[in-house]
Amino acid sequence: MTKVTIIGAGSVGSTIAYTLAIGGYVSEIVMIDINEEKALGEALDIRQGIPFCPPVTIYAGTYRDACDSDIVILTSGLARKPGQTRLDLAQTNVNIVMSIIPQITTYAPDATYIIVSNPVDILTYVWNKRSDIPQNKIIGSGTILDTSRLRARIAECYTINQQNVHAYVFGEHGDSSFVPWSIANISNVPIDQYHEVVSSSENIYPPLNHAEVEEYMRKSGGRVIQRKGATFYAVSLSVCHICKCLINGMDTTMTVSTMMNGEYGISDVCLSTLNILGRNGVNGKLYPPLSPEENALLHKSADCLKDIIKSIDF
Repeated sequence: MTKVTIIGAGSVGSTIAYTLAIGGYVSEIVMIDINEEKALGEALDIRQGIPFCPPVTIYAGTYRDACDSDIVILTSGLARKPGQTRLDLAQTNVNIVMSIIPQITTYAPDATYIIVSNPVDILTYVWNKRSDIPQNKIIGSGTILDTSRLRARIAECYTINQQNVHAYVFGEHGDSSFVPWSIANISNVPIDQYHEVVSSSENIYPPLNHAEVEEYMRKSGGRVIQRKGATFYAVSLSVCHICKCLINGMDTTMTVSTMMNGEYGISDVCLSTLNILGRNGVNGKLYPPLSPEENALLHKSADCLKDIIKSIDF
């Protein structure tokens, strides 16, 4: 029996609720939103389709209904507008989070918290600093979505199953993120050697254009927003993947945003590196060796986030 509370019934929160409901690995979903009618409508819409899905209880409620939640997912806050950076949202969404923290943690002190709202690294940091929740129980969705976009693009370039691609995005979920290409591979073949060793009668592959792939990864969210007004399918799938790994209890590595405590020489900031997630939240971190250039990029990303932290009130 697993209970999940979702704060925010907008496009992202509602899509997460729907994806969890059809996934079959949670037993109870609570939806909370300042717009109570919106939460009631979204929960009812999903609930009326549950006869065709694995059984799950889903309803709109208040913070009190979050009692005994195993996982709490935060999606509240203003959405990013076309042309707006994630960091432009910082102070407004920090204020919203600051109002939510005491209300939800009173009723769900033992839950694992997944922060999805942007700027996710800043809000994850604020949650660490302004709540009594242990660090290993606070997870920002971070660059797990960027990593998914990266893998999808590489898979397209080489017409290979996305699950054969092992590459990651480190740092901020934003403009200072980067790809540590030195640890990227396809089926254990270093990514820059793959085009040389693959034998295909249909295709001759060129070397991978790192700059083009990174540009695609970094700008694709903005392109989706420009074309349809919001992103919610891919981010919901990535958040539900985090939930599934927490619930299943099998330790799984993924790029999520957590507090840095000296890893790679970086402290007192939240950003994404490889974390080990399991039933108790963050069970540890993985430290793949980075090149000097990659290490510098990680520090640059950390410095960008620290500059934002200095500029906000919380």
